[in-house]
Amino acid sequence: MGSIKRILSGLLGFPIVAIILIFGNKYLIDIILAVVAIIGIHEYMKCTEEKVKPVKSIGYLCAIFPAFLHVIPIDMISRNVGIIVLSLLAILFLIVIISEMKTNFADISVTFFGIIYIVGFISFISLIFGMDEVGKYYIWYIILASWGCDIFAYLIGNKFGKHKFNKISPKKSVEGCIAGTLGGVILVILYTILLNNVFSMNINYIYIGLIGLVLTIVGQIGDFSASLIKRYFEIKDFSNLIPGHGGMIDRIDSVIFIAPYAYYLLKMFII
Repeated sequence: MGSIKRILSGLLGFPIVAIILIFGNKYLIDIILAVVAIIGIHEYMKCTEEKVKPVKSIGYLCAIFPAFLHVIPIDMISRNVGIIVLSLLAILFLIVIISEMKTNFADISVTFFGIIYIVGFISFISLIFGMDEVGKYYIWYIILASWGCDIFAYLIGNKFGKHKFNKISPKKSVEGCIAGTLGGVILVILYTILLNNVFSMNINYIYIGLIGLVLTIVGQIGDFSASLIKRYFEIKDFSNLIPGHGGMIDRIDSVIFIAPYAYYLLKMFII
């Protein structure tokens, strides 16, 4: 029954994502990603409450940031990203001081990590979509590398998986991970063939194949990272928002992990 729910929600979710990415502009995408970040932060803060007291107000405030990524000049953000992160850290330590340690180091550490992990990583999705005229095409590299890898790993792992990969996520197999990597790379290359032949782009297949390899591997690290967080906080899913998949973070754990790598690799080797 769980597998059926997973497949049905995936089949329903993909067209919605596709329509938004095809017809949406960068401002709409920014707003949607801010909503995703708010949901993600809420799930993350909720799951940590058994062991720490995260600073929710700062988390939610930061989660709004993606909505303004293309309102504030990108150059201004990129020049000041260091001071923004340092200021966030200073504010969290100030909260510890003001609260006379009712909020402690563990609380702000978990809060700071969650903001970087969720809000920071999600912001790179917006940055890729906003890449001049090519962003709306390149954004699909994240989707194909992540969801393509998930699909191949799930199908092959269920059918042929014999060797367990890691106790962090006992259901994953070595066979599934290999199949996911190969499947994701194949989809990335096939999509590049489409871009080169239909949209008259000139993307190097060797470069994009290597980028696809990195992205699929990183995506699986992102999947394991989310599993590690859940195992540490002793929860099965971040929430029950999406039937068969769990919460928002459960669905986008590999996507957000891939996004920063995709942004920098595309900038270095493709654009």
